[in-house]
Amino acid sequence: MDSSSSPFDSGLLTISAKIVIAGGFGVGKTTMVNSVSEVAPLNTDAWMTEASEGIDDPPNGKKSTTTVAMDFGRITLHEDLLLYLFGTPGQSRFWFLWDDLSRGALGAVVLVDTNRIEQSFAAVNYFEHDSVLPFIVAVNRFEGKPSHDLDEVRDALALADDIPLIECDARDRASSIGVLKLVVANSLALSKVTAPG
Repeated sequence: MDSSSSPFDSGLLTISAKIVIAGGFGVGKTTMVNSVSEVAPLNTDAWMTEASEGIDDPPNGKKSTTTVAMDFGRITLHEDLLLYLFGTPGQSRFWFLWDDLSRGALGAVVLVDTNRIEQSFAAVNYFEHDSVLPFIVAVNRFEGKPSHDLDEVRDALALADDIPLIECDARDRASSIGVLKLVVANSLALSKVTAPG
């Protein structure tokens, strides 16, 4: 949909849903929100300083900012479905925000960098044990970095077989939209299974 048009012009009832994009420090959450948002995304990035050395060591040596509250974007996934995207901060000192960012969400994506898979354990654990929010795991394929078979990633993260696991490129709009479609489909499928009656 063109960002200059409104999803409300079609005369259809438009449903909105909140999606959380979570993961460790530097895995591509801000990039994913930026790649799909139809509006200028809100990024609460702060410059990394010498004071953060040893705490927020950049994954690639090139990262100069870090999210300190959240990222926010919006995308019309379907002519009658509007998604509001909330990217979590990745550093452990900001994890207290995750409960608030997840409240009222339809589902979540845990974004993973296989070269720093240990950065993903806390996010996977959060959605498995501390949240009732359905989630999927998306392996962000960084250009020029070694790839791992998805079965290896599933084993490394100790993911249950029923948790969807896919590959993506957070920089690529179409790839990121594919991730969002899977989050919605997974959440809706689970809600049908667990709905009373």
